[in-house]
Amino acid sequence: MPSAESLPTGPAAPSSSLAPYDGVLLLSFGGPEQHEDVMPFLRNVTAGRGIPDERLEAVAEHYHHFGGRSPINDQNRELLAALRAELAARRLDVPVAWGNRNWAPFVTDALRELHEGGARRVLVVATSAYASYSGCRQYREDLAGALVDLAAEGRDLQVDKIRHYFDAPGFVAANADAITAAWQRLPEGARDGAELVFVTHSIPTAMADTAGPEGGAYVRQHEDVAAVVADVVRSRAGGAALPSTLVYCSRSGPPSQPWTEPDVNDHLEELAARGVPGVVVAPIGFVSDHMEVVYDLDTEARETADRLGLPMERAATAGVDPAFVAGLVDLVVERAAVERAAAGEQEAPPRPSSGSVGPSHDVCPVGCCPNLRDRGRPAACGRDWPGARALLEAGAAPGAGA
Repeated sequence: MPSAESLPTGPAAPSSSLAPYDGVLLLSFGGPEQHEDVMPFLRNVTAGRGIPDERLEAVAEHYHHFGGRSPINDQNRELLAALRAELAARRLDVPVAWGNRNWAPFVTDALRELHEGGARRVLVVATSAYASYSGCRQYREDLAGALVDLAAEGRDLQVDKIRHYFDAPGFVAANADAITAAWQRLPEGARDGAELVFVTHSIPTAMADTAGPEGGAYVRQHEDVAAVVADVVRSRAGGAALPSTLVYCSRSGPPSQPWTEPDVNDHLEELAARGVPGVVVAPIGFVSDHMEVVYDLDTEARETADRLGLPMERAATAGVDPAFVAGLVDLVVERAAVERAAAGEQEAPPRPSSGSVGPSHDVCPVGCCPNLRDRGRPAACGRDWPGARALLEAGAAPGAGA
């Protein structure tokens, strides 16, 4: 397997078409824009779980700490503009809309916008790089609901999704650059003995155990890309050992429910107890500075490190790094070429990836990243979606759009 630094990260060959796709959807989690949005947003996020408002109020304080406004929507606007610019630079003339799972603009409205503009087959770029129920299938369930809702309006759309991009060269390059820069910002005396702490969102262990087609994909993919990125950073660090560990943040749920560990704050305590002179905290599990980054890392983890007297630098997320944006468009181009190859119109395209896991599937297998609360809920962009959609529409079942 080639190293991350030897893999291509620049634009693919220019093309005037993304056929068979005539629309692209940037699909994200969404977030509140003002104080009044916070509780309705959190109720959307936790719908169907029976979580009382008293528990949601504790999470709401994280948002109120920042004026009631999540950073994620502004970051999505920046990514939307960057994707449009990159597509235009490659002479790829296709409309790009942005929709969210949990707050405006909702996915149903974004797909309706694309349909009204003439799109009939849409390719989805989700702001989640890894396999898991919450990071993939839950987005696909919302897409399924939106498609059924739109079909009831007489709007027929076919929707596909780019593959998981945790190991895509552009994502790896953006993270390696950010972590290298953060390491260089550490005090000179802290660099040689520093450790890299890769952070992602904690999820229930039952969800982690069932992620992907065979299970365990969420942790396996994170560990794989963290190893690749750490190797790149070490190669630039002049011989510094830079040991690395994968840890988690943003645990929620009842104490009786096991979630992936260790917590980032507990790990910082351990590093300080061992006398580690400095740490780089790298939010490898997030594509931009979500609330989990600006609160859990920049606020809580920073307070922990300061209390311990542990020099800490937080690496930037991929955000709108040019390598990351170009890499996403590479994946859009790749998926269009995969579809044309399946139709016999061209040879299968290359599928570059870093690490040892290898490129992910294009179409999610049956049972991939299952919904453990409702195993029968249909999800788009999967092998079983055409049949499930036909049953839903025949029964006039309600969708799960906005």
